[in-house]
Amino acid sequence: MEEIMAALNVTQKLIRSHLVEGGEMTPGEEIGLKIDQTLTQDATGTMVMLELEAMGLDRVKTEVSAQYVDHNLIQEDNKNPDDHLFLQTSAERLGVWFSRPGNGVSHPTHQQRFGKPGKTLLGSDSHTPAAGSIGMLAIGAGGIDVAMAMAGEPFYTRMPKVWGVKLTGKLPDWVSAKDVILEMLRRHGVSGGAGRIIEYYGPGLEHLSAMDRHVIANMGAELGATTSVFPSDEVVRDFLRAEQREGDWSELKADEGCDYDIHDEIDLSELEPLIAKPSSPGNVVPVREIAGEPLSQAYIGSSANPGYRDFAIAAEMVKDRTIDDRVSLEINPTSRSILESLTRDGHILSLLSSGARLHQAGCNGCIGMGQAPANDTNSLRTVPRNFPGRSGTREDHVFLCSPETAAASALMGKITDPRSLDFDYPHVENPSDPIINTRTLIEPQPVEKARKVNLIKGPNIESLPSFEPLEESFTLPVLLKVGDDISTDEIMPAGGEALPYRSNIPRISDFCFRGVDDDYPQKARDTGDHIIIGGGNYGQGSSREHAAIAPRYLGLRVAIAQDFARIHWQNLVNFGVLPLTFDNQDDYDSLESGDRLAFENIYDALGAGETLKVSVNDGERSVTLRHGLSKRQIEVLQAGGLIEWMKQQGKR
Repeated sequence: MEEIMAALNVTQKLIRSHLVEGGEMTPGEEIGLKIDQTLTQDATGTMVMLELEAMGLDRVKTEVSAQYVDHNLIQEDNKNPDDHLFLQTSAERLGVWFSRPGNGVSHPTHQQRFGKPGKTLLGSDSHTPAAGSIGMLAIGAGGIDVAMAMAGEPFYTRMPKVWGVKLTGKLPDWVSAKDVILEMLRRHGVSGGAGRIIEYYGPGLEHLSAMDRHVIANMGAELGATTSVFPSDEVVRDFLRAEQREGDWSELKADEGCDYDIHDEIDLSELEPLIAKPSSPGNVVPVREIAGEPLSQAYIGSSANPGYRDFAIAAEMVKDRTIDDRVSLEINPTSRSILESLTRDGHILSLLSSGARLHQAGCNGCIGMGQAPANDTNSLRTVPRNFPGRSGTREDHVFLCSPETAAASALMGKITDPRSLDFDYPHVENPSDPIINTRTLIEPQPVEKARKVNLIKGPNIESLPSFEPLEESFTLPVLLKVGDDISTDEIMPAGGEALPYRSNIPRISDFCFRGVDDDYPQKARDTGDHIIIGGGNYGQGSSREHAAIAPRYLGLRVAIAQDFARIHWQNLVNFGVLPLTFDNQDDYDSLESGDRLAFENIYDALGAGETLKVSVNDGERSVTLRHGLSKRQIEVLQAGGLIEWMKQQGKR
């Protein structure tokens, strides 16, 4: 009884109200959470729908599930539109909301139409935590975990520590929400949030709108955090009222006297314009330190800066002015409704008149689908990631910054601290009457009508490959060794060339590790089953499970790293790849491509404890490895993956 009455923070309230397994909420222990809502997008949703088909699911069991088409909008041939038809008919069949191409990026659109304080959201996109901005527990996961949630199964994860970040003060002119999350990245780097949920609180919150909070929560993924959480307060109520959904609002605040596992504090009034240099979101410096460097492209939009004011502030800055003739200013609207509101209020005209280029509502250049920068030139973007080549240009130089910095730099033709401009800061308010357009958001079909829908599968759509489980004992070669912070973009590139094959694992596997080792796919086919070795934060970035499935298709059986990013680690388990970590730096340093590792009685060893000894090169030496797997995850590996495990459990 004493524990029940303890003061709880917002994160603990959200988790406790959805716990179905692991009731103690002990950091590091596996917990199971009831999922209320799911979000899928077309780059990952095709696999989710194929997984649900493999399970034989008839109807989703969540309160709300929504499928968005926002990543793969370019229709240079049949592959993308074929997948759009497959997704639409799958959504109709399963009782899922369908957001048509051009309706908007999943995260801001979901927040506008479905986000609800106090609810859980699981999404097959690593930036799903953006919904934490309105008091949700929103977590990114691999597609198969989302498929399980849609089938009514709990979502399993390790109970994170709760990292409380107190915000005080008020942002000064020319500084915005992007600079808040860049400050977090400057302090803590791209793995500083691993194993943690970041909860923001304090008096500074009253000066941050719901979409400002979205900016911060969205890029918490770049810190490696499980998610980010804000309270549901009057600011959130104002947002839902403007979206004509005030009835969905409920207050959710931390109890007085609650505590956090980790503490931090940011005085908003002391922040200045910041920028992440190539090629990591954690490579953050003040804009003033690199001001004057040349520029060829500035890009405003994406799920990381999706709100009305993010575009309107840029529009007011360039109004009656002309962008530099050597700079391409790219405007990437994030939802049809926001685009219509900006058009009504004259901001789109201001942008176009300045020389900016307007694109359709979607992810577009953020994921390398168009808007690629010129080779070996600087591009300033309000997107969440600047991993090498993610922009669509292999030798890119992408910087991450606020809309203010991007617009100022576009005007001046060089990287510019917006505080140096010769005009006053144009304060912009979010409209109280935004245009709400739901014409391209298709509601779920009634059950009887849904059951009559036939799935439309284009010729590029292949069924999921089936994978056999690991044997008890085996010896495998190390085929590839990589360093720290290898992202899923490097393991499985996005962009206009690869992503159209997202529903065709045999074909998309040809792109594995492009730019890291272009020969990996052929070497893997020649070698067969093998091991990959990674450094720290292996698999950071996107939640795309293709980065696990495609290497597995090519023979990856064991991945050993100094440590893994959370989602990729789980994706490896879900598809029967054994993820292990080094016990010490020396063992990582000692292993090279070509070494052969022998595993004996692996399942007994995994069940006996967290460490295991592995022989190298016929007993020449040994290395000590750790696993951190739960009993359930060991069973999943023994079954050959999560779908087979579910079938064995009789759950489908």
